[in-house]
Amino acid sequence: MSLSRNYTCALAAVFALIVGALPARAADPVFPVGSQVGLVPPAGMVQSKAFSGFADPDKNAAILLVTFAPVAFDQLDKSMTPGELKKQGIDVDAREPITFGFGKGFIVKGIQSTNKGSYRKWLMVVATSDLTALVTVQVPDGDTAYTDKVVHETLASLAVRASVPDSERLSLLPFTVGNLAGFHIDDIMPGSALMLVDGPPGAHKDASKPSQSAHFIVAALQGGPAQERDRDNFAREAFNQIGGLKDIEIQDAEPLRIDNQPGYQTLAKAKDGKTDTPIIVVQWLRFGDGGYVQMIGVARAQDWPDVFTRLRAVRDSVDVN
Repeated sequence: MSLSRNYTCALAAVFALIVGALPARAADPVFPVGSQVGLVPPAGMVQSKAFSGFADPDKNAAILLVTFAPVAFDQLDKSMTPGELKKQGIDVDAREPITFGFGKGFIVKGIQSTNKGSYRKWLMVVATSDLTALVTVQVPDGDTAYTDKVVHETLASLAVRASVPDSERLSLLPFTVGNLAGFHIDDIMPGSALMLVDGPPGAHKDASKPSQSAHFIVAALQGGPAQERDRDNFAREAFNQIGGLKDIEIQDAEPLRIDNQPGYQTLAKAKDGKTDTPIIVVQWLRFGDGGYVQMIGVARAQDWPDVFTRLRAVRDSVDVN
């Protein structure tokens, strides 16, 4: 009995030594809502509610994540010279290359003087096949928590995900869309607008066929006519601001109810300004307190009957937060 107990204790001790020798699991990168890039934030920083990145409000330290098209890398590379950054108040200390499994780039380190004080600053630019990432780190000069080592480890943890879930992207809008009706998300302007396109994702990016995909824009805007009698002129002026159209023939312009709220519909035949393709355009305005929702749908005339039904399905599912 004693031998068995000693054997068990020995095994436990060996197991403890093995576990203790294993490397600690690296923390998972955190992706700000709607962002395709993320990283492992340093201790003390949390996700910001004001921008895409992380912040330590108590120390006035922050990390900002921004993405651009892939072609932006060359532009940023050429503009981030000591001379150009000096114009922004940044005195460059060093510039070094950095390489990831998904791409490569560089880090610029320096000191920036502002009317609020002096800050240590790191600017990292990384190019991938799908995007260019710009990561900006700002820490008050003299801070001892966010050392150069800590910041470099943070920058080295940069991660890129293949895509952002639609539900996460839609959460950035001041309205919800309950039914996409077969459309796909093309782009989102956080806090403002959504563009939907028809067809397989990416098909609309064929620049040689700008009119082949139906598209639908939904935007929440401030202002709007205070009086019902002003809505007709307001709708006409808003419709006239739609670009890329020619040979416009208004087919219908009248008030209507949208989700039991006052609205206005403008329907027109037109031609695509680049290809002369016959198209049909609809604009819906839905008026509310202090603002309105503008919805613009465009499709080839030959596809209109089916597309119009789906556009209305999306329109009727929009709910302002």
